[in-house]
Amino acid sequence: MSEIICREMTLSDLNEVYSIECSCFTQPWSMESLVRELTENDFAYYTAAECDEKVIGYAGMWVVPGEAHMTNIAVTEDYRYRGAATDMILYLMREALNRGANCMTLEVREHNHRAQRVYNALGFRYAGTRRRYYSDTGENALILWNEDIASTLKKSEENKQG
Repeated sequence: MSEIICREMTLSDLNEVYSIECSCFTQPWSMESLVRELTENDFAYYTAAECDEKVIGYAGMWVVPGEAHMTNIAVTEDYRYRGAATDMILYLMREALNRGANCMTLEVREHNHRAQRVYNALGFRYAGTRRRYYSDTGENALILWNEDIASTLKKSEENKQG
């Protein structure tokens, strides 16, 4: 299997990213929203995951003083369950730490147990519920927090080495 590489997302990635967005979500962000995130939102940072020079996933966050909020993450169906999501989250955590954040939060669909397992393995813990958060289904969102992203990154590096 080819290596998955995470890097900063650029405007030239947006056609592939938008295609991924549309294939993964029933209510995808518009192309205009994605462009604004990259060009106008000073708090936003996005990563793209590449394999064989093809964008196979992306993830984004907003970083405000002391904390990061992961806004979205998606991986093409062909590359799911190969570690791309974990790699992108760790990449975002490193960038968040570099930007002064020490913790990270996100929302996840209540019934998305696979994603919850990934987040749990990366130190995210349940902190609350947003009732009927997802307008397409009325599903609740679980609010998850990782209170110490530096510790998560350290454990990840230790696991890689040992």
